[in-house]
Amino acid sequence: MAIAEPPSPAGPDGAEHGAGPPLRLRRGALIEALGALAASADLDGLRARLAVLRANVTPGGALWAAPADEAVVFPEGLLLAELDQIGAALTLERARYYVGRLSRAAKGERTAAINEIDLNRWKAYDDILTDSLWLIERRDSSGAHSAEYWGNFVPQIPNQLLRRYTRKGDWVIDPFVGSGTTLIEGQRLGRNVLGVELQPSVVERARALVAGEPNRHGAICHVVAGDSAETDFRALLAEQGAASAQLALLHPPYHDIIRFSDDPRDLSNAASVESFLEGLGRVVANVAAALDRGRYLALVIGDKYSRGEWVPLGFQSMQVVQSQGFLLKSIVVKDINGTAGKRNQKELWRYRALAGGFYVFRHEYVFLFKKR
Repeated sequence: MAIAEPPSPAGPDGAEHGAGPPLRLRRGALIEALGALAASADLDGLRARLAVLRANVTPGGALWAAPADEAVVFPEGLLLAELDQIGAALTLERARYYVGRLSRAAKGERTAAINEIDLNRWKAYDDILTDSLWLIERRDSSGAHSAEYWGNFVPQIPNQLLRRYTRKGDWVIDPFVGSGTTLIEGQRLGRNVLGVELQPSVVERARALVAGEPNRHGAICHVVAGDSAETDFRALLAEQGAASAQLALLHPPYHDIIRFSDDPRDLSNAASVESFLEGLGRVVANVAAALDRGRYLALVIGDKYSRGEWVPLGFQSMQVVQSQGFLLKSIVVKDINGTAGKRNQKELWRYRALAGGFYVFRHEYVFLFKKR
């Protein structure tokens, strides 16, 4: 189980998380001290050296870095927890293992090609979700984020996905822009976003919201009005000086649960589930053509009821993406709290469920795919 609550503990830039102020230490001296720990002949000797080291990492201590020193920075809570774990080890072998892990973190970063998570400090990212159940108590309403657009998703979803599957400067495709939630998160995190939205008025509203969000990293958020089933995403990327995208994040209508416009091209106006899925497939194909091989596509969608029957729209949509040659990597179930349609009608919906023999929707899906 994973619980995420705004504001993100990592801050607006998704920076390394950790309790307490940063400790700026002399890199070489810290590595040397850790080497001495690892060379201890027994646990008693190691713990004695550890006590000295712990005193020396505090502000003003012997390992504290001057402005001109080559420094390594640790969140105070993270570093002290690592030192505590070393001291609590029951065997010298285990203590040396923990010392080695901390030494690697002090020497430098080890990141994957698709994100900026330093695996040598993986414990510092305790706000990044890795479980398949996401319980989000309330939506992030900070900055330019707004819940006024009916049907937009919580900002924590794109925040998590952008941090897991992109690096600063990467390009993200959002073919269902809505109120611009993904654009806002992309701008905060330094990711470039290309968005397409059917309704020109909605495009203008998204642009205005993004303009109200500080752009600390100089990210590009380019939004155009158009039909994502027909859009040439590669051409739009080329206009921005990019050859391709590194992530696609799709949050389409959940068929006809909410009607977003009168436009017949709008997937919320699809005449049937089958025509909805066919239209979604055309969007996925268009997006896939502009997405790098080996990179990820995320689909956020839920199920629906129709004539007393549960329609597994999420899994049907999942199969549409798979049919385009994508590899399914994960299925995340995210809770839904306080939706507009049920916010003030909990008792009524509970009665309907008891009377009708069904369960009230309280979840949606985040499907993760990798382009083969």
